[in-house]
Amino acid sequence: MIRRRLAGRDRGSFTAELAAGLPALLLLLLAGLTAVNAVSTRAGCLHAAREAALAASRGEDGPAAGARAAPPGSEITVSTGDGRVQVTVRAPVRALGARLPRITVTATAVAAVEPGAAPAAPS
Repeated sequence: MIRRRLAGRDRGSFTAELAAGLPALLLLLLAGLTAVNAVSTRAGCLHAAREAALAASRGEDGPAAGARAAPPGSEITVSTGDGRVQVTVRAPVRALGARLPRITVTATAVAAVEPGAAPAAPS
């Protein structure tokens, strides 16, 4: 004997499943977009660190060169020693959400001081 279900017993189950799963899907989407934002900010920090290290190794103003390429709100640190220049760029990444904490990404680049060039003073 085959049992048949009455037509009205499953009504509303899709709505309940959607109401339970939609917040999780939204949270996953926001986390993914924040991760993409962090990766692109880190790429910008790496580019700025390379620019600043090359400029400082030639005796130019490294922090100024890095600031032109750095993401907004970045902090640039230049240190010299042992015939090389090391530049670290830190930038905050705002998580997508008003009250979530900020993530900080960091990139470092090192360049050898060119012969005959006096390295810029560290800052």
